Amino acid sequence: MNDDLPVELLADPAVRAFVAAVNTQDRDAFQNALTPDATMSDDGTERNLAEWTEREIFSSNGSMAVESQSDDGRTLVVRYRNDTWGEMRTRWQFTVEGGKVARFDTGQA
Repeated sequence: MNDDLPVELLADPAVRAFVAAVNTQDRDAFQNALTPDATMSDDGTERNLAEWTEREIFSSNGSMAVESQSDDGRTLVVRYRNDTWGEMRTRWQFTVEGGKVARFDTGQA
């Protein structure tokens, strides 16, 4: 039942680097995929990016199974899974500047 898009087929290189870093739990690659002043929101609420990613991605083994992409690869529908919440269908919208993710907004799809 694996109809997920392979990470290497994601259209936007910055988003591709972001998803690959999440899925490999590579903190250095994740930081490198972001602009130094990157921001984010979760379900419409601004969050502290460092705290949120540590809690929701790295400490809880987060992973992204991409179902679809649109907006030239900058909007994804993902089955997001972590050890805290289990699996949920989420939407991720990325703002890319200079080849890096400057902002992402995520929430239930």
